[in-house]
Amino acid sequence: MINKQFIQKLKKEHEESNSERRQIISKSNIILHDSKRVIFSIHRGDIGKATESLAEIEKILVKLQEKFGFVRVRQEGSYKAAVEEYVEARVLFLVVTGKKIDKFKGIKLDYESYLGGICDLTGELVRRATNKAANGEYEEVEKIKEYINQIMSELVEFDMAGYLRTKYDQARGSLRKIEQINYDINIRK
Repeated sequence: MINKQFIQKLKKEHEESNSERRQIISKSNIILHDSKRVIFSIHRGDIGKATESLAEIEKILVKLQEKFGFVRVRQEGSYKAAVEEYVEARVLFLVVTGKKIDKFKGIKLDYESYLGGICDLTGELVRRATNKAANGEYEEVEKIKEYINQIMSELVEFDMAGYLRTKYDQARGSLRKIEQINYDINIRK
């Protein structure tokens, strides 16, 4: 025989988990979308808009972690993707505004989110360098190249595997791209 109370308890836990999942996914989609908008705002030079959007994203992240707990939200792939995009946007903001990449205050993040976002940052820096080169701002391209070099000199110290290894390899590709851009600029001078 089946204990009906036990089955009812399982059903209740399943329904609660599904409800939490839907809520986390919904908020994660907002975080992901808004983080992409922050990146585009930064590329357009709208630092004010980026600052406002980052603050709103951080409020959502804090509320999610308070409501469900860090362990629970990290179980959802959509949350992990959104947080990584947020890290990418936040570190791009830090770089562009001349601040140091450091641990974010007020939001709990794991090392995978930081490393994935920092690896992805290199691609956005290459995009920025491309735009700067097109505008004839060659000194900025050199600064970006040096910044990517600094990032890669730190990342090479990690023995990344799996998903993070893929991110690291993409960052190495960004380094090659910025080196090529810088080479092309220097040949044309």
